[in-house]
Amino acid sequence: MSVLRPLHSGWTVRAAAAAPVEDTLPAAVPGCVHTDLLAAGAIPDPFLDDNEVRLHWIGRTPWLYETSFDAAELRAERIDLVADGLDTVATVTLNGTELGRTANQHRGYRFDVTGLLRPTGNRLSVRFDSAYDYAEGVRDSLGPRPNAYPEPFQYIRKMACNFGWDWGPTVVTAGIWQPIGLHAWSTARLARVRPVVTVSGSTGRVEVLVDLERTTDAPVVVTASVGGVESAVEVPAGALAASVVVEVPDAALWWPRGFGAATRHDLRVELTAEGGVLDAWTRRIGFRTVELDTAADAGGSRFVLRVNGEPVFVRGVNWIPDDAFVARVDRARYAERIGQGVAAGVNFLRVWGGGRYESDDFYDVADELGVLVGQDFPFACAAYPEEDPLGSEVAAEAREQVVRLMPHPSLVMWVGNNENIWGFHDWGWPEHLEGRTWGEGYYLRVLPGIVHELDPTRPYWPGSPYSGGVDAHGTAIHPNDPAHGTTHIWDVWNTHDYRHYATYRPRFVAEFGFQAPPAFATLRRAVSDDPLTPQSPGVAHHQKAIGGNDKLARGLVGHFPPVDGIDDWHWATQLNQSRAIAFGIEHFRALKPFCMGTIVWQLNDNWPVTSWSAVDGDGRRKPLWFALRRVYADRLVTFQPREGAVAVVAVNDTPEPWHAELDVRRLAFDGTPRAKVTLSVDVPAGGAVTVPLPPEVATPESPSAELLVADLPGDRAVHFFAEDVDLAYPRPSAAVTVSAAPDGVDLHVTAHTLLRDLTVFPDRVDPAATVDRQLLTLLPGETVTLHVTGAGELDPQRWSSAPVLRTANDLITG
Repeated sequence: MSVLRPLHSGWTVRAAAAAPVEDTLPAAVPGCVHTDLLAAGAIPDPFLDDNEVRLHWIGRTPWLYETSFDAAELRAERIDLVADGLDTVATVTLNGTELGRTANQHRGYRFDVTGLLRPTGNRLSVRFDSAYDYAEGVRDSLGPRPNAYPEPFQYIRKMACNFGWDWGPTVVTAGIWQPIGLHAWSTARLARVRPVVTVSGSTGRVEVLVDLERTTDAPVVVTASVGGVESAVEVPAGALAASVVVEVPDAALWWPRGFGAATRHDLRVELTAEGGVLDAWTRRIGFRTVELDTAADAGGSRFVLRVNGEPVFVRGVNWIPDDAFVARVDRARYAERIGQGVAAGVNFLRVWGGGRYESDDFYDVADELGVLVGQDFPFACAAYPEEDPLGSEVAAEAREQVVRLMPHPSLVMWVGNNENIWGFHDWGWPEHLEGRTWGEGYYLRVLPGIVHELDPTRPYWPGSPYSGGVDAHGTAIHPNDPAHGTTHIWDVWNTHDYRHYATYRPRFVAEFGFQAPPAFATLRRAVSDDPLTPQSPGVAHHQKAIGGNDKLARGLVGHFPPVDGIDDWHWATQLNQSRAIAFGIEHFRALKPFCMGTIVWQLNDNWPVTSWSAVDGDGRRKPLWFALRRVYADRLVTFQPREGAVAVVAVNDTPEPWHAELDVRRLAFDGTPRAKVTLSVDVPAGGAVTVPLPPEVATPESPSAELLVADLPGDRAVHFFAEDVDLAYPRPSAAVTVSAAPDGVDLHVTAHTLLRDLTVFPDRVDPAATVDRQLLTLLPGETVTLHVTGAGELDPQRWSSAPVLRTANDLITG
């Protein structure tokens, strides 16, 4: 049996040229130089204040990682050094002999070291040259190309967002970021295992395609087993490839969340010779089918994802690397963050193209939870050269990563790039390119060819956004045409009020978002400004979007009056983010089945920052998360404008019909009833039904002092007839009592007046505390109990006023 020996201990790192830090320091592997320097106390935390700016030298410096090890116990015909990930421009040397050079963070490498190993005292070194130097050299050789930021990220196969983004720091890393070790083997090994998983009727089928590497020509046997069924094939002497098919009758299917159980099956592949196991490979697979329906129709062309034949309305979020230093993200953190998405009703994660091919831990958690995933190839917001050295690297990494990820049933779509086809059409690239390549060949030929060859069970889509290229008549379609394929909507954040979402009738929205600052405890941890203000230097540094704070202020216009001070700014902008995204999602979901997906930008952050996220860089949920939980519920009731009046739209994303008796009331702000109607609503499985309201309910007597309320078990939909600035809110009044709970406290809030968007910020009392509900609208006399976990403070005065307890009312009434 082959043996894998990790080499993760005893590493050191030092600068390989003159640098502000010259000491040799302990190094963690897997890891990166920034976290090593931070652990040694050699640099301040790049995430705090503006430390990042003073640490840019790290990305301009070459670094040398070294370790020593013994290998007397390894006895085999062949021993390889296996490096699953080197970041990025590396020279690998063992005992003074150069093994090879690398220039791609997205690939793994294997070096034959059989004749170089000593029983004791082996010296392994990995020198990382500056990613900047390499990228700038490629740029100078191949010619400049436009991109969204003044950094050379498209000239190196490395995580683009390492070079900074409009939500991320510029921390150009280097290091051994994935496992590294020695693989000792004899006779033959499983060089590549490619399971093609399909379903026909009730029978699950796995065709296991195996590539071998050999030290001898002896015949070997490949055996595959899954679901209690085993199949084997003998591989003749010298043959380097084999195929074995396993069919599982009455196979339990893998379903996305909300449709059924996410059932997985253990697939084991063994390589044997003369009765002994030479090598083995195991994964958990799921039997399911995936189709992408992009057929033309009267409204343009569809973009409908079908799993096991069932259309799925995508309730998605965009995923970025969860830490700027990705080696710090372990399985537990993936489980926490993806779990936060699932708890908010998310059924789809889009892995954005400026990051990485996500880890097996990420995909395994998604598999387990029944979360669908679309994986972008790592190209974003830039014109990419197609010539070598990059062209061959792109093809090699794509082949490796497609095969690595194909066992995961959660992976349902490959996407060629983020915004590059759109960028070529709309961002003035052609005049700057002067005929140079920009990536089109990757997205329309190389990548779809590799996916079709290696992983034909999954759809490929050339870009996000992308409209299919041409319509049914052969006429070219703009790549961001909302009537076709996928669209990104960014004019709302950049130039328009959020109610502009209602002017769109998209088929599938793959990006749209609105900013807000992080939780206050996160902001306060990261920024030491005194006084802390919306304009103070640290707050400004933790806003990476150009004009971001001006756009936050512009977004409040027409909704809330101007705000002064950090507390009101923080609350107003977080509330406005929640309102904006909820407004957009409710509009898009109410268009079902014309629109079949929304993917919010973004679920998470990679450091503490003002951004579009629902969960901030310290893992705290912003009010947006609570808004998502309501508007991403399996069943949604929303008030929508229809034919000049207000109507109720009931949306059912479950596979079961839904019958609801819905009381809709028009009330004065003091709770006085004005009108009421009971609606009997029948919504088919996966459907949406629009029910007009009678004029006596839909038409207010006093638009500034009335609202509509529709109550469902566990949910409440509300509609106000004017914007907050035009509403005659009462000054908020409530009684708050506090009682001890086993893991925190319970807050009992009784409304004396209408309270709109009642929100408690427990982190203002205890940074470790969380609350179970936010953004609640209470009528006079109603009581709600909020459970706060992790806080022991029982003084109701701490919980009953700003900045801990907030409502929309107090932004208007003061």
